[in-house]
Amino acid sequence: MLQQIYPSVQHPYSFELNKDFNFSSAHYIPFEEAGKCHNVHGHTYFINLTIAGNELDEMGFLVNFSELKSLIHGRYDHRLLNDFQEFQDNSPSTEQVAQTIYNIVQESLDKRLNKPKCVQVFVRETPTSYVVYRPANHGVDHA
Repeated sequence: MLQQIYPSVQHPYSFELNKDFNFSSAHYIPFEEAGKCHNVHGHTYFINLTIAGNELDEMGFLVNFSELKSLIHGRYDHRLLNDFQEFQDNSPSTEQVAQTIYNIVQESLDKRLNKPKCVQVFVRETPTSYVVYRPANHGVDHA
């Protein structure tokens, strides 16, 4: 796994964990203006999830690292992203992939009693290109 420093995100939580993993998928951007990306092609996506919270679960975890990887890797590895329902109305651009990963992860976290928050998703598509997605409220509840 590529070791690197990721952009940091400010948050008010006591605990922060980061999980790195990768998956290999193909996609195409369904617009001719996308140039070569209009053709089916593949990437090994490198992902970093930043999860934060104030409470640990009964095992002393904010969330189990393996749960985070299985949510995404098990779904997208060695698949054509365009085939997934979540990309039927949205081009599977790196930006959309990052936001979709956020949505999947946060939906899972919302079911946990300790209510951790996904505060950042980093998606590296190529050695020279990456996207960072942060929810508009940076994962902070304002209720």
